[in-house]
Amino acid sequence: MQTLYALDTMEPGTVKPGTATSLLNEKLDQTSMVFTYLLYSVASVALYAETDSLTRSSKHLPSEADLNVNTKIAGNEYIYQLLNDKGFQVNLDQWKLKTLPNPELTRKLYTQLTESEAYQTYIAEPARNKAGEKHILEYIFKEILEKSEEFMQHMEDTFLHWGDDAGMMALLVNNYFNKPQLFNFLQLISKEKIDYARELLATVIDKKEYCLELIKPKLQNWDPERIAAVDMLLMEMGVCEFLYFPTIPTKVTINEYIDLAKAYSTPQSGQFVNGILDNILKDLETAHQVKKVDRAKK
Repeated sequence: MQTLYALDTMEPGTVKPGTATSLLNEKLDQTSMVFTYLLYSVASVALYAETDSLTRSSKHLPSEADLNVNTKIAGNEYIYQLLNDKGFQVNLDQWKLKTLPNPELTRKLYTQLTESEAYQTYIAEPARNKAGEKHILEYIFKEILEKSEEFMQHMEDTFLHWGDDAGMMALLVNNYFNKPQLFNFLQLISKEKIDYARELLATVIDKKEYCLELIKPKLQNWDPERIAAVDMLLMEMGVCEFLYFPTIPTKVTINEYIDLAKAYSTPQSGQFVNGILDNILKDLETAHQVKKVDRAKK
């Protein structure tokens, strides 16, 4: 959707062969970039324990507390696994993500962590256990990073499309901590999903005129030129899924584009897109143009 919108807003004649795919790949890279950086931020807060310990022990007259800073979290097994993941390191280097953290912000977030009850409980446990190691990192992400206005502003300032990615990132980070061994940082999005995205993009571009022939008669008193551009794109995408993606159930298509319309367009867009797509679907089914099949099980 974002790629199609970007194409629609480009000057006529500036769209060259390959532009659409290039824009889509850029969006996919942005998703991987943000995900990698969020995990790096969690790691940076945890690893700051070592910086804190060194700084405090180097004081001219360190106190007993300064000399005994607990650095248990810096050796967290999930952090160790993350930092030793070759794909993760490739992403950090490729996008120069190590240069992005604000050291003062990291210090503030670490300080907030050390003052929490969850952290005190974590360091009080003499032995490491998988549940505890996982829980403290989830706490850093959900209770420290996500609830920090300063960190959220940092993400918004650093990543142009953070507002679009934020919701999905929460899910991805949670999934990572549940099963880190299943993640491939060099191909965060599966080949199947990437192929689907590229095919849908190409189909909407190729079948645009035909989709509009089906959509415009359903607009009744609506002026197509005054309808939100995002609504039109979502309806075009929905019609393409009805006609050219046989393994996607029509109900799934409609529900997906209702949700996208609510999230990215006007308050009335969800109901509007629902009504138009449902109307078009009835005509297509009457004409026996919708051919759906069960998705092959792997």
